[in-house]
Amino acid sequence: MSEQNPPSSDAPRPLNRRALLQAAGLGAGVLAAGGLAAGRASAAAPAGASGTASGTTSAGAAPAAAAASSADLPLTGGPEFPIGLFWPPHPFQTTLERYQEISDAGFTFLITGNYQFDEQSGGWALKMADQTGLKVLIAGDPRIEAIAHYMSVTDDRSVPSSLTNADATSWVQAALGSYNGHASLAGFNVFDEPAQSRFPTVGALTGIVRNVAPSLLPYSNLWPGNGAGYAAFVQDYIDTVKPPLISFDRYPILSNGIDLNYFDNWAIFRDASLKSGLPAWTYIQSVGYNGHRVPTASQLAWQVNISLAYGCKGIQYFTYWTPDPARGEGFTQALITVDGKRTPLYGAAKQLNRHWLQPVGRELKPLVSESVQHANDTPLPPSTVAFTPGDHLTSATGDAAVLGLFKAAQDDGTRHLLVANRNPDAPATVHLGTNSAHVGSVSRFVPDDGTYRPINRPATLDVTLDAGGAVLYRLSPS
Repeated sequence: MSEQNPPSSDAPRPLNRRALLQAAGLGAGVLAAGGLAAGRASAAAPAGASGTASGTTSAGAAPAAAAASSADLPLTGGPEFPIGLFWPPHPFQTTLERYQEISDAGFTFLITGNYQFDEQSGGWALKMADQTGLKVLIAGDPRIEAIAHYMSVTDDRSVPSSLTNADATSWVQAALGSYNGHASLAGFNVFDEPAQSRFPTVGALTGIVRNVAPSLLPYSNLWPGNGAGYAAFVQDYIDTVKPPLISFDRYPILSNGIDLNYFDNWAIFRDASLKSGLPAWTYIQSVGYNGHRVPTASQLAWQVNISLAYGCKGIQYFTYWTPDPARGEGFTQALITVDGKRTPLYGAAKQLNRHWLQPVGRELKPLVSESVQHANDTPLPPSTVAFTPGDHLTSATGDAAVLGLFKAAQDDGTRHLLVANRNPDAPATVHLGTNSAHVGSVSRFVPDDGTYRPINRPATLDVTLDAGGAVLYRLSPS
């Protein structure tokens, strides 16, 4: 990573996502592009530098409390489940045909990148997205990048490498002016994987975007980690940045197996999401690179379904287009090859997105995660909770599964149960006993038509799962 790791981070990946989002020479040229005459920046401080100058904001920095709630913003709001991608087609392949190909695969939004780091390429991406029903988060805008990575936002005129709140606001307004007029504009990717020292600046930018463009989403993504130190890192991000959502990336399909700390990472994010009321998003691994193998179709589905069981409200793919091998990191194969050919992962993602994630995500998006338990999972992965009988389920036997139980925000007694196969590589059968005192009837969700099909004998659910697959049930009260 280009910045220090968060406390107690055990994620086995030296991947530098930041380098993917920054064009060569961006750090040297970005300040001039932002218009230094508007601010007071001197020598730019390196991203992630420690000390007060790297993260100081005034007490009057843009108050995000008055901004729209997550339910009223693009992607986090509305009934559709957000399905996004990182590393879209490069500028020479930013065509109507390519963006239709993205939409056809069931994606709902994309984050610009892959050498789209200027107004012209970002604007052209928006134009293509306007015509294909996609939403876009603009990444790499030089003005946003300059502030996020190299400056502080403060009204203390003695702080070097800083902008006042007024000047930072004018820079953000200038960025907005470059992309306005596009129905596809969903917001800005403010910072990918910020160091903790940059949280105040990310928070200042987030607050400014929420104030000057309340209908747009200021988005940032956190790196992965484990343990109490990482939980404190995530909580500090929420407290300092006041974001409209939380997102992390962790890629568990390793060359030598599955990263079992993936569950602990999700448990920490689930707890933070429930405590803050913010939707939790994640990335799934859809590319091979150093120490990580190319995932199979069932491993794509497994990542999606484990995430849904833990309460995920938005899925993003890393990556869509295969990064140029010259960048390093050993990238091999994503959904589309470096030279633009579809791989088997494109078809797998299209099937998964359109015939499972879109309809099931629409059901789960408004619900609240009540519990997530691992049944028949021996030995239990770190920080997971073993199944115990409760108000709705009395027993769980058979193969290992992850059981996610959900309720409506206004609890009416109905529960939704997502049963996810713990094994990404083999089918499973699980037998679940239901509690007649709280469960009067059971229906199974049919994603192809978006309906629930009643089950005649709900006392015992015999659940057959594909490798990496899942089933959604509705448990209606007695």
